[in-house]
Amino acid sequence: MHSNHLLLEEPIRMASILEPSKSSFFPAMTKIVGTLGPRSRSVDVISGCLKAGMSVARFDFSWGDSPFHQETLENLRMAIKSTKKLCAVMLDTVGPEMQVVNKSETAISLVADGTVILTPHQGQEASSEVLPINFTGLSKAVKKGDTIFVGQYLFTGSETTSVWLEVVEVKNEDVVCVIKNSATLAGSLFTLHASQIRIDLPTLSGKDKEVISTWGVQNKIDFLSLSYTRHAEDVREAREYLSKLGDLSQTQIFAKIENVEGLTHFDEILQEADGIILSRGNLGIDLPPEKVFLFQKAAVYKCNMAGKPAVVTRVVDSMTDNLRPTRAEATDVANAVLDGSDAILLGAETLRGLYPVETISIVGKICAEAEKVFNQDLYFKKTVKYVGEPMTHLESIASSAVRAAIKVKASVIICFTSSGRAARLIAKYRPTMPVLSVVIPRLKTNQLRWSFSGAFEARQSLIVRGLFPMLADPRHPAESTNATNESVLKVALDHGKASGVVKSHDRVVVCQKVGDASVVKIIELED
Repeated sequence: MHSNHLLLEEPIRMASILEPSKSSFFPAMTKIVGTLGPRSRSVDVISGCLKAGMSVARFDFSWGDSPFHQETLENLRMAIKSTKKLCAVMLDTVGPEMQVVNKSETAISLVADGTVILTPHQGQEASSEVLPINFTGLSKAVKKGDTIFVGQYLFTGSETTSVWLEVVEVKNEDVVCVIKNSATLAGSLFTLHASQIRIDLPTLSGKDKEVISTWGVQNKIDFLSLSYTRHAEDVREAREYLSKLGDLSQTQIFAKIENVEGLTHFDEILQEADGIILSRGNLGIDLPPEKVFLFQKAAVYKCNMAGKPAVVTRVVDSMTDNLRPTRAEATDVANAVLDGSDAILLGAETLRGLYPVETISIVGKICAEAEKVFNQDLYFKKTVKYVGEPMTHLESIASSAVRAAIKVKASVIICFTSSGRAARLIAKYRPTMPVLSVVIPRLKTNQLRWSFSGAFEARQSLIVRGLFPMLADPRHPAESTNATNESVLKVALDHGKASGVVKSHDRVVVCQKVGDASVVKIIELED
């Protein structure tokens, strides 16, 4: 994996670009989050998605009820069993999302330069003159000249399915708008987005709390994607809510940055959240187009330096209906990887797209190619400089393990961990080889029964770039005698051999705790 590492800064022979890529057990170091929905909920399709490289399944509660998502999740569990591929579960909240309600589901034609009224009276029929919405405070939030965007949920931005409106007048609770482009809106729900305007709705709605406390608790979700995170307080409130729900106190919260308000408070949100999702669909509407790339690069860099996963969305929209991405999309995926993203999130492409498995496969291939030219040396120096001195004990061990692995051209780094923190720190330095995170389960009790921790920690590393978890036997504690460490290491190496990551005479860097000390050792495999 590391031997064919190229650098874009060095001259590349053009002919070498055409050489076929070597297949490997891990399709790419960058992870893929797939949204499961109508087109991707059968056991067969989900199995295909897992084999193609999906490691986190996202359940979007903006549509579909709990029984529908439960059935999909049961199918995911069957697919995990049959493919033997681990997969984490992400619950995506609805949040303060404004929607146009079209009960009759008849297509609505809007013609450029005409006018349309947005009204909070949901009893009215949706038509080309009136669009009923699910929010009463819009007339108080907007003023003449403001821009409003209406589109199909998970809009592709293509102008036939979405429409731009400009506010011309506010009449009591109604908002009168002029239509900027002709469009036909089809379906029962459309998202409504008011550009750069504060909407006074709670980040965790009553419906969200109900879903989390029932479906979320029942299924012990690994990640909560917090839609429309605007302040650090939003994350703190969500964490406080989760902490009261038993097992969900371990659920990681990923703040979804969707508008200018979230962008303004980005630094404090990053401090509170476990990871960040850059929701480029909504951000692309809220920000001027020429600023979108700048926010992406700045946000991903900040996540990288904090050692928290950065997830980028809306990369191959056109694959919702097509078998191949556009040239711009293919380049966009690669640039997200070169910027330092941990994972690519697919929405409409897998949820209602015609080619969910192919999309995951192609995105994985593009990620793998981009990783070959990722400038790890420069990235490593930047990270070490950012962390500064004196380093913490763990940070020093993690960076040393990565430096050693690169110097000896190790084929894999094996890290023993119980909380997952050590492995995530190693991954933060973006080694060019996979990090095998051996999660040692810990025994815990609530005075009534015994249980093992570890499964949460293992699944939560499935969204971190370059980190591949395996659960160790609970009889082997993480800090223990040499003998048990050797036996766990043997299991990890056998796993590596079986998956084709390590072979005879390869070097492997091992990071583990022995007593109170953390140890980094280099071993060379025999025949």
